[in-house]
Amino acid sequence: MSALPREWREEAAAVEAVVMVSTEPIPPQLLAELLEVTTERIEELCDAIGASYEEEERGFELVLVAGGYRFQSHPAYSGYVERFILDDQPTRLSPAALETLAIVAYKQPISRAQIAQIRGVNADGVMRLLVQRGYVESVGRDDGPGQAILFGTSQHFLERLGLRSLADLPPLEAFVPDVSTVELLEQALRPGPEV
Repeated sequence: MSALPREWREEAAAVEAVVMVSTEPIPPQLLAELLEVTTERIEELCDAIGASYEEEERGFELVLVAGGYRFQSHPAYSGYVERFILDDQPTRLSPAALETLAIVAYKQPISRAQIAQIRGVNADGVMRLLVQRGYVESVGRDDGPGQAILFGTSQHFLERLGLRSLADLPPLEAFVPDVSTVELLEQALRPGPEV
């Protein structure tokens, strides 16, 4: 931690020790209580720790995700990490599960029937898998007839994607072609006059 002032090093080491043993992101308020300092001091410390890791070109970083601090691998080394995980990862989410997860992420709160309507197929099995893996959870009930269970993404979803909040999701517009492209596609796919 060479970039840190000498008087901060003990507090910074305490932050590192606590974050290292945690399986979930640690909220700044909890770190402040543990170290008996202000939340602002924790944020300053974590920024300084992060800057020192960046300066030292470390393979990991201290980041704020899902409302708390955690260690994660540096994006520059994602290729190595992906290879490690994929070599040891027998089960990945299917395209149907990824599609369903995206629908939940962008349309939440949403019921199974609404998901099925958007996808055009029954989503019960995929939803069970997403709930089982902890990416999706029940967030309430619909006020309408039958009071369907409404689903939303979980803290685990935010952690796995490295997001602070749902506001960090990329805008849908980035994935949708503009109007002129859609018109060109329609023209190209429209059957021509029979000869």
